[in-house]
Amino acid sequence: MSPGPGKVGTGSNRHLDGVLGAPKSSPPGRRARLSTPGTSRLSAEAREDLRRRLLGLIEGNRVMIFSKSYCPHSTRVKELFSSLGVEHNILELDQIDDGATVQEVLSEITNQRTVPNIFVNKVHMGGCDRTLQAHQSGLLQKLLQEDSHESSYDHEAYDYDLIIIGGGSGGLSCAKEAAILGKKVMVLDFVVPSPHGTSWGLGGTCVNVGCIPKKLMHQAALLGQALHDSRKFGWEYNQQVKHNWETMIEAIQNYIGSLNWGYRLSLREKEVTYVNSYGEFVEHHKIKAANRKGQETSYTAAKFVIATGERPRYLGIQGDKEYCITSDDLFSLPYCPGKTLVVGASYVALECAGFLAGIGLDVTVMVRSILLRGFDQEMAEKVGSYMEQHGVKFLRKFIPVMIQQLEKGSPGKLKVVAKSTEGTETIEGVYNTVLLAIGRDPCTRKIGLEKIGVKINEKSGKIPVNDVEQTSVPYVYAIGDILEGKPELTPVAIQAGKLLAQRLFGGRLEKCDYINVPTTVFTPLEYGCCGLPEEKAIEVYKKENLEVYHTLFWPLEWTVAGRDNNTCYAKIICNRLDTDRVIGFHILGPNAGEVTQGFAAAMKCGLTKQLLDGTIGIHPTCGEVFTTLDITKSSGLDITQKGC
Repeated sequence: MSPGPGKVGTGSNRHLDGVLGAPKSSPPGRRARLSTPGTSRLSAEAREDLRRRLLGLIEGNRVMIFSKSYCPHSTRVKELFSSLGVEHNILELDQIDDGATVQEVLSEITNQRTVPNIFVNKVHMGGCDRTLQAHQSGLLQKLLQEDSHESSYDHEAYDYDLIIIGGGSGGLSCAKEAAILGKKVMVLDFVVPSPHGTSWGLGGTCVNVGCIPKKLMHQAALLGQALHDSRKFGWEYNQQVKHNWETMIEAIQNYIGSLNWGYRLSLREKEVTYVNSYGEFVEHHKIKAANRKGQETSYTAAKFVIATGERPRYLGIQGDKEYCITSDDLFSLPYCPGKTLVVGASYVALECAGFLAGIGLDVTVMVRSILLRGFDQEMAEKVGSYMEQHGVKFLRKFIPVMIQQLEKGSPGKLKVVAKSTEGTETIEGVYNTVLLAIGRDPCTRKIGLEKIGVKINEKSGKIPVNDVEQTSVPYVYAIGDILEGKPELTPVAIQAGKLLAQRLFGGRLEKCDYINVPTTVFTPLEYGCCGLPEEKAIEVYKKENLEVYHTLFWPLEWTVAGRDNNTCYAKIICNRLDTDRVIGFHILGPNAGEVTQGFAAAMKCGLTKQLLDGTIGIHPTCGEVFTTLDITKSSGLDITQKGC
């Protein structure tokens, strides 16, 4: 069949028939044949074989169009590629035996049920409208040009198949997977020291100055609470118990050091080249790498992945960089911080404030506006309320305007001047340590992206990418916290990096799913969530279409210890228009992360209220509360609990 009525365009238009995966030309009008069993009779083995052959077509052809000969939208796409003089390969699903089966397996691969279904250089374009839009925006031309980049790679000796800038969780995940797939890979990683001179080893923020040391310090605080509870459970001890900051820091840093070494060893085993240098693009396909001594070396690669992550933001006021610390410094601080002011209301701010208070320090949190922006605000306020009840002080609606050193020392003394965000009031306070946790900025502005044309959001520094993490330059990809509009979470970066390598070098098509990503805020009372905050759910679905089920609960472990009854809280947000599907899951209580992880898998499978009600809980646990939710917010009924 021709790509449009009348005649074949200037580009070669090859139809695919015979054995799927071994394309060959068909004369106009010839019906291609593909013998496959019917959908109902397709065995798992046959289905996987068909999937492999479809992936082979996508992998092996510059432009692959899955079409139907009578479809006007398919015709428009064929005409487009013909007019561009681009060779395009077509499989007419209506002209092969049981094309419905092929279309069904294709939809499993692409999540698209309609035709035309178009791939350009292994990138899923989508249907007619998206392809035409890509042509108008110039993206299609860039994707087609990638073929020329690949061709030049065949002839031009690049140093590496892939260079990854950034040795954090996402970059390492991508590097190792690409190496497993047989590619020559380099990882560049260089930590610019903080204003206080803090730097760290391979592994990125999470391992060195994020999730890992944060969770361990959170555990230190929980152990202090457990010691307090233990007397009620019969433990008797007369020795005065106190916390030793230096002991904790040494143990945590020793563990982190073992992880750093493990990452280096893993790269070595997979024959990934690791260079401890700062990477910066100098021209297309070429970067320079500067080490600590300022010595520069140039490297070239066919493809690049930017995985540089973020660093803490400073206030931009007198004394902030000179006297304040950030999370970059806290986890290796060689001395106890003493009386601490935490500036910010992010999860980093509240987590740090929580564990510092938990080990017995005097802690104040200065909040500009709301707690935990982007999270469910009912849950956020409950987090703050619990912290306040347990000794953390909050200064609401204030921002620092000056930090002044009163005394040097370890720690010293600092005077903080702050002003109200709602008036002219100013306040002063004296602290040993001021910890800034007001947000993080992407490390994208000083790596030469402008020299090769990679676009960034000029305001935020974030990099916009398409659904396969591709930047505005076809051979450059980006993953992790630097992506615009994506969750800033370690497991997300790890998943995205692994899948990216599999798509680039392994013939796979699976994309990272950024929807319903679970997370937990490790405050003294942990907050776990998955899906939409209640405010966002109302905005998207309208309040009248939602049902919110909720309850307070009392963990059994807290009862004998005499800890707060009716403090822990659980709620789910259900879409009434979609069989009460759970679109928001929220829990405030012990081990919230462990509870949330399992329910996140259920939500990925389409969890509904009916399925929850039909699930038998594990007794006695906190998680079982979600199997017995029967009070809705709209009912106004009392949710306080009297027993377990």
